[in-house]
Amino acid sequence: MGSMHLSNLTLSHFRSHKRTEILADPRPVAIVGPNGAGKTNILEAVSLFSPGRGLRRSSAEDMARRPESLGWKLTGLLHLSDHIHEIDIRSESGAARQVRIDGKPVAQTRLAKLARVLWLIPSMDRLWIEGADGRRRFLDRMTLSFFPDHAEVSLAYEKAMRERNRLLKDQVGDPHWYGALERQMAKSGYRIHQARLDTLLRISRAQQQAETAFPVAELDLVQSEGSMPATEDDLREAFAESRFRDIAAGRTLVGPHRSDLYGVYAAKGVPARDCSTGEQKALLVSLILANARALQNELGASPLLLLDEVAAHLDSQRRAALYDEICALSAQAWMTGTEMALFQAMGARAQYIEVTDLDGASTVKSAT
Repeated sequence: MGSMHLSNLTLSHFRSHKRTEILADPRPVAIVGPNGAGKTNILEAVSLFSPGRGLRRSSAEDMARRPESLGWKLTGLLHLSDHIHEIDIRSESGAARQVRIDGKPVAQTRLAKLARVLWLIPSMDRLWIEGADGRRRFLDRMTLSFFPDHAEVSLAYEKAMRERNRLLKDQVGDPHWYGALERQMAKSGYRIHQARLDTLLRISRAQQQAETAFPVAELDLVQSEGSMPATEDDLREAFAESRFRDIAAGRTLVGPHRSDLYGVYAAKGVPARDCSTGEQKALLVSLILANARALQNELGASPLLLLDEVAAHLDSQRRAALYDEICALSAQAWMTGTEMALFQAMGARAQYIEVTDLDGASTVKSAT
């Protein structure tokens, strides 16, 4: 794949940006400006160059600039080694997102085969101590970076599970109605689980092989209760055996949607949830960097990294170490901060953008 970076990024009527164009090169992008100026909105725009709802998990309607609500459009050139793809992402008047690659309409999941995008944002600081949903999303974002079909497989599983849950809520007991759905869930659910396990193995290897200033996190995939069936057939049987229990609960109680990511601060042997706030943040940074190293080793290119306000929570030594690792990976990391001083250690290795608010609209200019 070679190098990966985004250039000629334009935001039209997206969030606080009425019309913004960023002519980025392969270097890291430091985005500086006061709170509320529209820095994170740029990162959110980049996050939409991969499948899913973006780093804020917002609806297409919520991303439209107010008060016009005319719909929005993002365009950019995605550079992959010696290939350049023109990406067009838009939503008209709150409608579902439409994606075009090189002028051709495609499913949103097609983006996974081109761009690899990882992010770390302030709302993830409590990842280790809040609900399992957030940890699954974090794991699935890593998994998608290695397995581009993970999004499609997950959608197939979720669709079949929604239909099964509808039967459960309607107290349907006839096995005939469940068979086909449970076969589909077993097929896709087993693939989801195996892809997650393979991802954890890749992340573990990348951490063990690296010299890094950030702590190693030992990761494991656990179930909310019991254990994940070992084979596709076992999973299908587990769905069948659990029907009466599931009918009582009104939902499916077994499967990969019940998995959780368990982390341990390896050097101290302390569960991530029991670590200090700073240690929990350092573990997340470590995992993002390990993911990028593993992708570079496997594909020959680092993913796009979106790091919102990360520098502000690191001391100067850790901050410099982070920048050194990003540059060693040749990763185009889009980073935000309120002060230029936060990025001083980057020097000429980065490109700088200043974002300000002018009469309710974000304005962007190059900075030095």
